[in-house]
Amino acid sequence: MKKSVLTRYRTMAYVTGVLLILLCLGMVGKYLLDLSGAGDFTKIVGIAHGWLYIVYLIFAFDLGAKAKWPVGKQIWVLLAGTIPTAAFFVERKVSAELAPLVARDEPVAA
Repeated sequence: MKKSVLTRYRTMAYVTGVLLILLCLGMVGKYLLDLSGAGDFTKIVGIAHGWLYIVYLIFAFDLGAKAKWPVGKQIWVLLAGTIPTAAFFVERKVSAELAPLVARDEPVAA
């Protein structure tokens, strides 16, 4: 497996995870704390998270297909972008699991 496949998944996992945390904080500010401007912040971050989550799904699916994961594992990785902080934990586990596959595919530098 190429390193770029794992790298782009990892990047989108972090981006999706950060945006989801920001979205949750915005929702708290909007609905619990009645902060002015929290509604606009929540709207912008929600739209960004929605579009970038689609990119995350594409990259995660591509990674799972190349790693030949079973369907259950693939679904868990795909859903990790919808649960606050789950993307970080799942990304760590996936990266550790796939590191040997990436290392095998890398050419040895002379």
